[in-house]
Amino acid sequence: MSNLDRESVPSLCGGRGFVVAEPVRELLSPRSVRLGESTEVRRLLPNLGRRMVGAWCFVDHYGPDDIADEPGMQVPPHPHMGLQTVSWLHEGEVLHRDSTGSLQTIRPRQLGLMTSGRAISHSEESPKSHARLLHGAQLWVALPDAHRHTEPHFEYHAELPEVTTPGLSATLLMGTLDGATSPGTAYTPLVGADLTLAAGADVRLPLERDFEYAVLSMSGEAHVDGVPLVPGSMLYLGCGRGELPLRADSDASLMLLGGEPFEEELIMFWNWIGRTQEEIEEARRDWMEGTRFGEVKGYEGAPLPAPALPAVPLKPRGRER
Repeated sequence: MSNLDRESVPSLCGGRGFVVAEPVRELLSPRSVRLGESTEVRRLLPNLGRRMVGAWCFVDHYGPDDIADEPGMQVPPHPHMGLQTVSWLHEGEVLHRDSTGSLQTIRPRQLGLMTSGRAISHSEESPKSHARLLHGAQLWVALPDAHRHTEPHFEYHAELPEVTTPGLSATLLMGTLDGATSPGTAYTPLVGADLTLAAGADVRLPLERDFEYAVLSMSGEAHVDGVPLVPGSMLYLGCGRGELPLRADSDASLMLLGGEPFEEELIMFWNWIGRTQEEIEEARRDWMEGTRFGEVKGYEGAPLPAPALPAVPLKPRGRER
């Protein structure tokens, strides 16, 4: 999924200067963003209060939306560099196309993982014949310097490992949790897991003390370390936790995101992650001139034009609050 905000501004992310090195309970409020004609998302990262959680640098939550009589998701071809996109659905389906020739329909609890590396373009759309409801999350992972120029590629994993305990089932998207490891390729120590809590659940989920964490509420209402979360909200938890108390009076779904705090400073502008103004300028020029990012074939519509660069210089900085 793209950042379709035509008034795109740079997000200055990364660095450990403002990482909270102890447990906290910081509730992040979403910002509503319109994607295309019929999809509205709640953007949790980047946030005015927090830019990253580990290498996770972008989180959109959308739905459940009734699209029975609508086209649903329609995101035209657009470019990426320096990041991975993670597509995750609870309801509906999304058709992914990209400039490497990938064509894949992603369904609930299946992982669509695109590594942009040096350059890729892709589109995402609801198939013409689609389910009534669309509900999911789109997430980005920043690539470290050693891997950000890798060859672009797409992974699809229909089967993912699960961690279960009475009252809790955790599907592992990325990284490692409680001894289980996702097949999705990760370039930094991190974790992404979909948590399903049954009514009456009162459990403790094991965590890594060196990771920072956040929890996104997908559906239902759950208490995370004693804090009630409603759908579309995110709770930042800081570092230093060996376990996480979870409780639900009714069925609920959450997403656990975490990882080692991202050390590098970076610039995120529109759909690109770079380290210097010159890299962002070059990416914009290459996209507008039709070079480097390739062509998405089969999408019925024109590619998205890039927004204008801001008048102020783009400079990489550490985490800011």
